[in-house]
Amino acid sequence: MFDLTLTGRFMLSVDENWSIDMNHYTTALNGLNCMGCAKKVRTLFGVLDNTTINDISPTYIDISTPSSYVQVNEQLATLGYSMGNKLHLSLSGLSCGKCVNKLTQVLEHTEQTSNLEVSKHELSLVTLLEESELIELVESVGYHAAPYSEADNLLSSSDSENEQAEKKIEDKTTASQYTYHLILEGMTCASCVSSVEKALRKNEFVDQAQINLAEQTALVFTSQTRDIIENALITSVKAAGYGAEFVDDAATQQQKQQEQQLRTQRSFLRNSVSALVIGAPLMAWGLFGGSMTIATFNDQLAWGLVGAICLILLATSGRSFFTNAWQSLMHKRATMDTLVALGTGAAWFYSMLVVLIPSWFPEASRHVYFEASAMIVGLISLGHYIEAKAKARTTKSLQALINLQPQKAVIFVDSKEQTIAVEAIQLGMQVRVKPGEKVPVDGVVVSGESYIDESMLTGEPLPNVKSINDGVSAGTINGDGSLIIEATGIGSSTMLARIIQMVRQAQSSKPAIAKLADSISAVFVPVVVAIAAVASLIWFFVGPQPSASYMLVVSTTVLIIACPCALGLATPLSITVGVGKAAEFGVLIKDADVLQSASKIDAVVFDKTGTLTQGKPSVQQAFYPNLTEQELLAYAYSVEVGSEHPLAKAVCQYAENLEVSALPHSEFENRRGLGVQANINGKNVQVGSLKYLTQLGINTEIGADFIVLCRSQAWTPIFIVIDRKLEGIFGISDALKIDSKQAIAQLKSAGIHTVLLTGDNDSVAQAIGKDVGIDEVISEVLPEQKAQHIVQLQQQYKSVAMVGDGINDAPALAQADIGIAMGSGSDVAIESAQMTLLNSSPLSVSNAIELSQATVRNMKQNLFGAFIYNSLGIPIAAGVLYPFFGFLLSPVVAGAAMAMSSITVVSNANRLRLFKPTHSNINKNHIHEVNHDS
Repeated sequence: MFDLTLTGRFMLSVDENWSIDMNHYTTALNGLNCMGCAKKVRTLFGVLDNTTINDISPTYIDISTPSSYVQVNEQLATLGYSMGNKLHLSLSGLSCGKCVNKLTQVLEHTEQTSNLEVSKHELSLVTLLEESELIELVESVGYHAAPYSEADNLLSSSDSENEQAEKKIEDKTTASQYTYHLILEGMTCASCVSSVEKALRKNEFVDQAQINLAEQTALVFTSQTRDIIENALITSVKAAGYGAEFVDDAATQQQKQQEQQLRTQRSFLRNSVSALVIGAPLMAWGLFGGSMTIATFNDQLAWGLVGAICLILLATSGRSFFTNAWQSLMHKRATMDTLVALGTGAAWFYSMLVVLIPSWFPEASRHVYFEASAMIVGLISLGHYIEAKAKARTTKSLQALINLQPQKAVIFVDSKEQTIAVEAIQLGMQVRVKPGEKVPVDGVVVSGESYIDESMLTGEPLPNVKSINDGVSAGTINGDGSLIIEATGIGSSTMLARIIQMVRQAQSSKPAIAKLADSISAVFVPVVVAIAAVASLIWFFVGPQPSASYMLVVSTTVLIIACPCALGLATPLSITVGVGKAAEFGVLIKDADVLQSASKIDAVVFDKTGTLTQGKPSVQQAFYPNLTEQELLAYAYSVEVGSEHPLAKAVCQYAENLEVSALPHSEFENRRGLGVQANINGKNVQVGSLKYLTQLGINTEIGADFIVLCRSQAWTPIFIVIDRKLEGIFGISDALKIDSKQAIAQLKSAGIHTVLLTGDNDSVAQAIGKDVGIDEVISEVLPEQKAQHIVQLQQQYKSVAMVGDGINDAPALAQADIGIAMGSGSDVAIESAQMTLLNSSPLSVSNAIELSQATVRNMKQNLFGAFIYNSLGIPIAAGVLYPFFGFLLSPVVAGAAMAMSSITVVSNANRLRLFKPTHSNINKNHIHEVNHDS
């Protein structure tokens, strides 16, 4: 039973039949498959003093022990098991790494939890607490928790788009808990994006809205569930004059987007062909000497018929321009459609007036421009068709990820195989994966052995061998072996689903550079209309005769040549392609701001273990002046078996290889950052670092020569002290990843300062730093001090990136300008970072920076092109060259130029799809094989 005190702490009652020092646990066991597994647990605890297993099964244990719950679970973890309730909650209210650390410390302090993983959005652990008690504890810290559901799994945005959105989010008492995707219809330019954004943000429940013009989608962050907010969001978008539809998952979104893209492309192509079939002959008639003026009644009849045909054309092929323009007018805004509708409408209306009442106009002004209205509709529709085809290609990377998910899977029901839909798979189900099939869900192999091709997720070409207890990810491809896996991640909680969600979110976000384009786009169309009006008045009053004709030509040309499309597409297309391309070679980017900021990185800080090294230390040599190696190992193994530190695991593995058994121990204590200690057979045993021995005042003179050897070989020395006497030293090394040196060299060649930040002793850190060629080494840093060193580096450099993989790296990752987590690292580290390297290769750091630079360069090219086009095109259309060269631009040429400007921007963005990093990752495992010396 548990009692919740006013301070939010839980206390475990003690069974009256036991002494005050004994704890009695009756709870669930996790990870056991059979009674053989239960026998292993009995053997494990049988060597511990005063520990008795009263009853045990593969799912249940009744144990009496002087050890704490955490210590018992540390022992069970050595076998891959855990004790307690496995709970999974969704969290809200955590906004940064500090919040994560605060909640982690509170949960650890209860001493009733293990296997703890905390992120800004999720909490998973094994605990003696009930779910309701755990939720109450989380809420006592000031955050919110609820039973985990798929809806809660969606990632919330880490950065808002503008200051107004930031302020709105800060004022919310509860952080965004849900993320919804909408497919939009009817958006044509940046002004449309602004209108939809404003419409969604007016809803009181919307914390943030991100609109992607290229994909015609909206990403909405809210604290409300779908059933409450769905109708309100759709109504808001429709009230702004656009269509909207909710989508449940990435596959549905892809299908609906493809259907919408095909409809749009067919419509544009049909409209273009219809308009050009009519407009091209008319334009050719005028170019080859045919009369375009009204001089006789027959001319009126002929051109009147042409005018009627063009009116039908405008009402069919050009209908969307006029209906969208009218919708915009009703909502007191102007868009690209407004410009096209005004230009073509003015050309047709003026021409019909000339046809119907030619006497109103001077003889020289009786020119008709029906070909202009038809050709403009035709050319702009053709441009939209080409643009739509190109935009569809920008999302190919994301579509490829979505297509990795199989639709069917084979599960076992009562020992019989049954084929079901992937969506019907539940946690814990056993799934068969046949040779050549895609893995349907995340899981753990329980039977079989095979190679798995993970290149589609990590970007690495070589398959990895998977056997019992190894994890596999949905979307990866099985080799020639047959596997049975137990589902551990389904639906939106699989790695593949998380990757897709992160890519979609990043593609919908906006970098800081886009704010300039947004600001200009917001006033672009009204300014163009004003320029057209002023120019037409100037030509009417001071221009040459026929002034009315010139006025019409100039105003129409100005309206037609202006292109808000190019401005609206300049950044989102580059972001869409850049983020998708990054995912192709194993780099996940959380939002577009990160993509832009990464291009400015001038210092990269690396953690050592698991980042530059393989993260699997091994004992290279042992020093034992008095005891035998077996005796020394027995003491070390007995103490270290309760520790999760990588160096402790190296000692344990070494002992197990030599078939050394653990001795009964008690009073285990973990001295964080220093070492561990316990009582074994009445002897006080400490195992830890040189700093730990210094604090204890232990004389290390007997091992001086071996310490020198460790320093020369870049080994980490681990000291074993028994009753305050140094009895042995293990020299442990962690092999470098095969591409660590190349990664550092690549960064240095780009002018980026490199730093090694580690808690390891200085001699080992310096040796590693020298080996890989790193610029600066900062060693013997405690986990809580890493963030302080990042702050100091930020004072020296413009933009500092931190690369790490462990929970202890999370504060530093959150503090850095760009946090980069290894995909093999902890969930907390990944949540604290803005980039994740799925292949865990340090070389991907330079690749990611190189891609970000290419993407930002592409965005700047697009923006520069759009600005230059409009800055030169609008004045030329207004006639500034006429006084000097007698040159006046035709509305038809303006329509073609407008279409080409959008096509140019889209084509330039698609060039990013050809991007290849200077150095590709050459090895799947990124490690050197090391021979172990005993």
